[in-house]
Amino acid sequence: MIAEIVELGFRNIELSHGMTVAKLPGIRKAFQAGLFTCAGVHNYFPSPVEVMIDAPDAYEFTSHRPFDRQRAMDMTLKTLDIAAEFKATYLVLHMGSVPLPTAKWTKRLTKMVSDGLSRDPDYTKAKLDFVRKREKLGPLYYQRAIDALTTIAGKAAELGVKLAIESRSRFEDMPTEREMVRLQEHFADNPWVGYWHDFGHVQLKHNLGLLDHTEWLSRIAPHLMGGHVHDVEWPARDHRTPFAGTLDYAAILEFFPPGCPLTWELSPTRDAAEIRDALQIWKAKFPERAE
Repeated sequence: MIAEIVELGFRNIELSHGMTVAKLPGIRKAFQAGLFTCAGVHNYFPSPVEVMIDAPDAYEFTSHRPFDRQRAMDMTLKTLDIAAEFKATYLVLHMGSVPLPTAKWTKRLTKMVSDGLSRDPDYTKAKLDFVRKREKLGPLYYQRAIDALTTIAGKAAELGVKLAIESRSRFEDMPTEREMVRLQEHFADNPWVGYWHDFGHVQLKHNLGLLDHTEWLSRIAPHLMGGHVHDVEWPARDHRTPFAGTLDYAAILEFFPPGCPLTWELSPTRDAAEIRDALQIWKAKFPERAE
């Protein structure tokens, strides 16, 4: 797996969720042999042994179930240890969700946009109802996320690994953009907590009219730690290869300081030749962002 990624033209790799513990010895061997450097790690790495699919949200800090919250904490602290072992500079975190029926909200809005109804009064009403419902239920789950992050940040500081709180693709997820600002302000004096910008996730919300992509970046930029790079085919197919969708990378990259980590996070269905071609275009367009 590592050899294939290196052959595509990448050497600085993020170790991500979905990897079974059985793959860890081989990844360690490749790292020790100098085949790659580790940019960062995405929680949980490796996956919980009892989870048989790629499910980074199998356990949530916001869950009503105390066992799930504790399992999320235990797995995250173990992942932090692995991040330090691989000399990663950051750990990407999902903070949980608010229990709302996705089929009623995000999926419904996406279907309406796909059907060309984004300017329909019914769409506007559905979106506003969604926002009001989500904000009403949010405080309890936000506090659970803050409490968990406070604990995790203590160990992150000890290990020297920054916590990158990721922008999410669904409005049901924690945090929303408004909650993300509050969260970052809460940890403003903690240098180990920052914001991780997922290009595709934010574009999905942009396409639903829940935010403006570049306006959001201008607001959150002081807390920006890095980003996941991928593209979006209108309106809601993300993790496409860069330049295969609708994103304006030049406009987005204006907000990223030099040296800010940018990790390509692509669907495993993407073709190797397509990835190689996109990487060459990327290097030509953005040579200062090629590492």
